[in-house]
Amino acid sequence: MPHRHPLLQSIDTPADLRALAEGQLPQLAGELRSFLIDSVAQTGGHLAAGLGVVELTIALHYVFDTPRDRLVWDVGHQAYPHKILTGRRSRMSTLRQEDGLSGFPKRSESPYDSFGVGHSSTSISAAAGMALAARQHGERRQVVAVIGDGALSGGMAFEALNHAGALDVDLMVVLNDNKMSISPPVGAISNHLSHLLSGKLYTTVREGGKTALKAMPHLREFVGRWEEHMKGMVMGGTLFEELGFNYIGPIDGHDIPGLIRTLRNMRGIPGPRLLHIVTQKGRGYEPAEGQPVTYHGVTPFDRHTGRLIKGPAGSPSYTQIFGSWLADTAEQDPRLVGITPAMCEGSGLTAFAKRYPERFFDVGIAEQHAVTLAAGMACDGLKPVVAIYSSFLQRAYDQLIHDVCLQNLDVTFAVDRGGLVGPDGATHAGSIDLSFGRCIPNLVILAPSDENECRAMLRTAYEYPGPALVRYPRGGGCGAIIDPAAPALAIGRGRVLRRGRHCALLAFGSMVAPALAAADALDATVADMRFVKPLDVQLILELAASHDVLVTLEENAIAGGAGSAVAELLSEHGVVMRLIHLGLPDRNVEHAEHAAQLAACGLDAAGISTRVHAELERLGLHLAPVPAAIAG
Repeated sequence: MPHRHPLLQSIDTPADLRALAEGQLPQLAGELRSFLIDSVAQTGGHLAAGLGVVELTIALHYVFDTPRDRLVWDVGHQAYPHKILTGRRSRMSTLRQEDGLSGFPKRSESPYDSFGVGHSSTSISAAAGMALAARQHGERRQVVAVIGDGALSGGMAFEALNHAGALDVDLMVVLNDNKMSISPPVGAISNHLSHLLSGKLYTTVREGGKTALKAMPHLREFVGRWEEHMKGMVMGGTLFEELGFNYIGPIDGHDIPGLIRTLRNMRGIPGPRLLHIVTQKGRGYEPAEGQPVTYHGVTPFDRHTGRLIKGPAGSPSYTQIFGSWLADTAEQDPRLVGITPAMCEGSGLTAFAKRYPERFFDVGIAEQHAVTLAAGMACDGLKPVVAIYSSFLQRAYDQLIHDVCLQNLDVTFAVDRGGLVGPDGATHAGSIDLSFGRCIPNLVILAPSDENECRAMLRTAYEYPGPALVRYPRGGGCGAIIDPAAPALAIGRGRVLRRGRHCALLAFGSMVAPALAAADALDATVADMRFVKPLDVQLILELAASHDVLVTLEENAIAGGAGSAVAELLSEHGVVMRLIHLGLPDRNVEHAEHAAQLAACGLDAAGISTRVHAELERLGLHLAPVPAAIAG
């Protein structure tokens, strides 16, 4: 709607933005915020975080010469305003859709996306690397990392701060504090001090004083301690100063003139600098201001009412099944504790946290700590359950190996988002958890094929006296009836769901449903393998002896996955036969609807039927043509 956003329509690049008079920028902020709401209302995506950084995004591109100056966003949830201002406004209607814009900064998408992200706490490390590269090349450019107070809880961010503060490079960190978790509310005095301390007069006096006092080290040390003490009393930046950063803030992150003035002043300060701003998540859109968690990531919604538009109610999601099981089990076992790295809502722990607040531990964006915390709890008699996304568990791989599995500790891992995740794309896909998990000694790995099996597997993993991992997909299942009293499963035992001839489909987890859909046309046997580790040795050998072809199916990378485990087992027992592995290819699967992703990988019923049918034909095992209903 160009008539609603006339100024924004004139901005195709940040150069156009920098051509505006500073007095026009508040109008631009209003139009940008309105356009963002309109856009995400149509496509869904991340909203509240972007609304909170509209003014900051404008100020950064106004003050710095992007893309020559590097701008690195942490996580990327807040980068939609950045995308709109950097030549992608007309494509926002394609956000998170197949062949459309990514929901996160992506280097291949735009030269303004200097670093691809999707997970948190990486921005300072990446920005420090870019600043060092500029120094090595003898180039003068500014590098700015924008990180939220939530992402600052990640250990990697502090590792980067510790190193970067000692570097002689032009690096600025903007700390976006939108939960008031670090400092008290900002005010006129704080703003005034921030502008003063970022100005040339203060910088000149500060640096000149260091030079003048070189010959008097004791006095210099005293003056330095006094300066930091006074700044710490009124500004709260002592920690960052101790790490080697020139700390300025906190200032109002929605005050465009103040932001521009401070950024310009800080641009002229050499070395590592940290600007602390305070913003409001969901700013300018009442529903998001009132419910920033709900409007962090949204489905399409009614822009005027804020009502989220959801599809028809179906079966409960796997996340909901986990949450229900956790609360029910906690009622029966006082040893149970729930742990999550900043994903209470996303992992389904909300009800548990309300019912058992003293047994719920949200450790922030600190996956490594979450896993080792669970290990420590298990050492002393608790029964920890770690609820974590598959792609986030990758960040705690060493802790999974060394702190939990090496010691054979009784920790249950509820791993959500296993497999492909639709519009969130490659950064959040759980594409390799079966591969990296099955090579770890002592770890039991289960993959449910439906809702009821998920509940039973969670119980199985919890009752198993060692490390166990239940890996389930995003979204809902097949509509299976859930039996809350379903018993635990026998460890390492699968089941045959359909008997056929010539070909047996060994399906793991989410691949059972498409395997059954393809089986009639192939007259194939279908086995729900249930366990990735340990495998059902007896079942696999029996199916190998009674079929000409075995097909393994998994929503995981073929390389090193469940299919590889089956091949290793057959080799170990001296079985030589035709074995087909169907799974995720050795490439990143880009964002699209989940069904489209599966089809592109040949993991829907049609893809399975076509591949297996062709192989059976090649072996001379003729079948009827694949029915059009499946082939289409």
